[in-house]
Amino acid sequence: MFPALVLEKTPDFTARVRDVDDAFLPEGDVVVDVEYSTLNYKDGLAITNKSPVVRSWPMVAGIDGAGVVASSSSPRWKAGDRVVLNGFGVGETHKGCLAARARLRSEWLVPLPSEFSTKQAMAIGTAGYTAMLSVLALERHGIRPDQGEVLVTGATGGVGSVAVALLSRLGYRVVASTGKAKDAGWLQELGAADLLDRQELSVPGKPLQKERWAAVIDAVGSHTLANACAQTRYGGVVTACGLAQGMDFPSSVAPFILRGVTLAGIDSVMAPMHLREEAWARLATDLDPRSLDVITTEIPLTQAVATAQELMSGQLRGRIVVKIH
Repeated sequence: MFPALVLEKTPDFTARVRDVDDAFLPEGDVVVDVEYSTLNYKDGLAITNKSPVVRSWPMVAGIDGAGVVASSSSPRWKAGDRVVLNGFGVGETHKGCLAARARLRSEWLVPLPSEFSTKQAMAIGTAGYTAMLSVLALERHGIRPDQGEVLVTGATGGVGSVAVALLSRLGYRVVASTGKAKDAGWLQELGAADLLDRQELSVPGKPLQKERWAAVIDAVGSHTLANACAQTRYGGVVTACGLAQGMDFPSSVAPFILRGVTLAGIDSVMAPMHLREEAWARLATDLDPRSLDVITTEIPLTQAVATAQELMSGQLRGRIVVKIH
């Protein structure tokens, strides 16, 4: 028997940590002893039942996990290998990693870079890996540090905080958008050169506004994303990877056809393996591990449900790492 955060709908929704056994696990060719997991925004939605994230019941929450292979019937992995898992529907349609053990598919796993411990891997998690995918997209579109300021929205969140740390270390001048003025010093410690009150972006704005940003990494959506596009300079790039404000996009084609702005969608859930491996390799070289200490709060598995409630009410900042054992 081992502990797992189980979500059930029988018929009322419940989320609680309880003991399960191997028979409770789904099919898969690799069994991983999970050492650390994390709470992402999607985990918060699932654990609090605020959105129909879960599509198979009962479910073990946790879209991320890092640990050691316990057994494998796949030639790709052997017992003792350190691995990391992000997405692929885990925690949604396939029982996830907020548990001491997970049975997963071999093609979903990425070798954990030697530069990171399993705890550091989950301090990064899907949020940090998504931030790295966003930075890679800016680079593919030719955005350089000397071209001007880069805006990061939702900067105190998981994606935003890692994006601030990555961009600043790569030499970009980062402007962090946040509604939490009390966290200004924290964001500056991560590398933000300036702050912007999120209220300036979160209300309806004109289709075209004064050009300011060379690029934007947006994890918020809705009016924030629309205003970010409207303020992006000619030829700039905006990456979209989140919907904290909403799923709508109340914009027009003006920034795209009059200023040549590119809107690049970032998907981390089903991203192909070559992108995943590139992102984790770049995280190993471009992310200062000391920044993970700044952005990370560790909790035990028994506190995950309560902490998910805090996450969804906007009370937390940075990354939440869940120690399983």
